[in-house]
Amino acid sequence: MKDLNIIIITGLSGSGKSTAMSALEDAGYYCVDNMPVLLFPKFLDLPLKSSPGIIGLAFVMDLREKEFITTYPSVFRDLTDKGYVFQIIFLEADEKVLIRRFSQTRRQHPLNAGATLIESIRLERSLLAGIRDQADKIIDTSLYDVRTLKSIIKSMAEKNADTESMRINILSFGFKYGIPQDADLVMDVRFLRNPYFVPELKDFSGLNPEVRRYVLEDPDFPAFLEKYIGLIDFLIPRYAREGKRYLTVSVGCTGGRHRSVTVAELLLEHLRQNEAKVTVTHRDIGMEEPENRETP
Repeated sequence: MKDLNIIIITGLSGSGKSTAMSALEDAGYYCVDNMPVLLFPKFLDLPLKSSPGIIGLAFVMDLREKEFITTYPSVFRDLTDKGYVFQIIFLEADEKVLIRRFSQTRRQHPLNAGATLIESIRLERSLLAGIRDQADKIIDTSLYDVRTLKSIIKSMAEKNADTESMRINILSFGFKYGIPQDADLVMDVRFLRNPYFVPELKDFSGLNPEVRRYVLEDPDFPAFLEKYIGLIDFLIPRYAREGKRYLTVSVGCTGGRHRSVTVAELLLEHLRQNEAKVTVTHRDIGMEEPENRETP
């Protein structure tokens, strides 16, 4: 766990902690809301490192837990002594903004025990002053809408993570077996000439050099590949900019064995040049044992 990015989100109620947690989830973090601080060290002992797709851990801790203020100093100090490194992000907002947000959502302040909303907000700000002073990053969300705050948190997460680029899976398939349900983009290459009708090529797949050569020699292939790769290169950075962490690019032919496999392999070779985190899956190449390879 010590080599994972660990972020603690805390701050004033109504300042956007749930939005921040959502942004970190989108960025690939495993998130836990309202984590009891005494359970924090035990959670870090769990074998989550082996879970696929997790690039970090994020925990929301605040005054919803009654013992938070009295227990967090010793717990954080002990974890630091054991070699854990974590970042504390403190969210706050102007008093008038917090009052408006509580009025809009009609939520009750967690410290509201007979006190007015203003009194509860001021008491919480006072109680959290100590952890605010320890925070690595203080964000005033008074002027931020949900989208802006998510963008700020996502940008911070990417700076902390080693995996800034989007994960891309190229998937070849056969239309006769159905379009993949998880496909983000689908390209139909059935317009290319089909090696299936060439007796000496029929029993081989698009991984075979002769089958590949046959597909590449289609008169329409060069123009198609140039335009298709150009489209993919155009879309990938724009999807990443919008916060997309995973992209499945599907290429289909009739049976998913020849043309789609060839095109998927060529797309893989192109994306590897940009060091993209890319995998290729040939779903229907053999039906019984689909081939799956990942870039080094």
